[in-house]
This record gives sequence, C-alpha cells and structure tokens, in this order.
Amino acid sequence: MNIKKVLEYALQREYEGKRFFEQNAARLQNAAAVGAFKAIAEEEQRHIEFIQAQLDALSGTNSPAPELPSAGFFADRADSESIADTVAESMVADLPVLRMAYLIERDFAEFYAQAASKAEGTAKQTLNMLANWETGHERLFKHMHDKAFENYSGMPWGG
Repeated sequence: MNIKKVLEYALQREYEGKRFFEQNAARLQNAAAVGAFKAIAEEEQRHIEFIQAQLDALSGTNSPAPELPSAGFFADRADSESIADTVAESMVADLPVLRMAYLIERDFAEFYAQAASKAEGTAKQTLNMLANWETGHERLFKHMHDKAFENYSGMPWGG
C-alpha cells in the first residue's frame, strides 16, 4: 500500500467534507445546527492540516503535526450541551442535509479503517486515529438525523 497516495486521497476528501459543512452551515436555519456544522468544518480543517503534515513528513519537509483532540471530543461536547436535541426540534426541513452529513462521516470512517487494516506502524496508528475521529462525527450526525426523523414521523400530516 502506498501511504502517500492514501493520504493524498484523504486530503482531497477532507477538503470536500469541509466545503460541505461550510456551505450547509450557511443555509441552515437553526442556530445549534449552524454551530454544529461550523464546528465540524473547523475540525475538518484540523484534519487537513494534520494530513498535510503527515504528507510533508513523508516527503522530508519538516512541519510539526498539529495536535488533535481525542476522538469523540466534539460528539461528547454535543451530548453534554444537548446540541443534537436542540437541532432535532427544528431540523425536519433539513433531514436530507443531516443524512448526507452522516453518510459523509461514515464514508470517512470506513475509508480510514480500511486503509488502516492494510497499513503498518505509524501509518496504521495515524489512520486508526482518523477513523476513530470520524466515527465520533458519524455517531453525532446519525443521532441528530434519527432524532429529527423521529420528530418528523410523529408530526401530523402537513407538518
């Protein structure tokens, strides 16, 4: 496995994820949802910086890798602040956006886990760390989507 190619691919996907969260944060109506999407966009930027530092290290360019909070940091914070519940109350119109956010994060988590299963040493550790990080985002958006869908399905016809 060519770890450089894996990281280059990952870098492009992280840029796409960041763009998705930034663009959709601008169109959402609920303040908590906007905050959640902006926070994830910021985390995706940290992933970009981290992956770029890994690529720089592989090419011999010394650049200190940024330190990332532990996996699940944002999801844990969201739970403690009840972000998902607040979002669910007013996110029925944005169910497709929440679903897409969940699928993006699930895709990231699966990509990193699959790449990690084929890697060794520090590359394996790095990819596993990124997989765990994305799994936390995946759980958050799955919870937000499911809660909003539950609210939607309990509404009388016509909302």
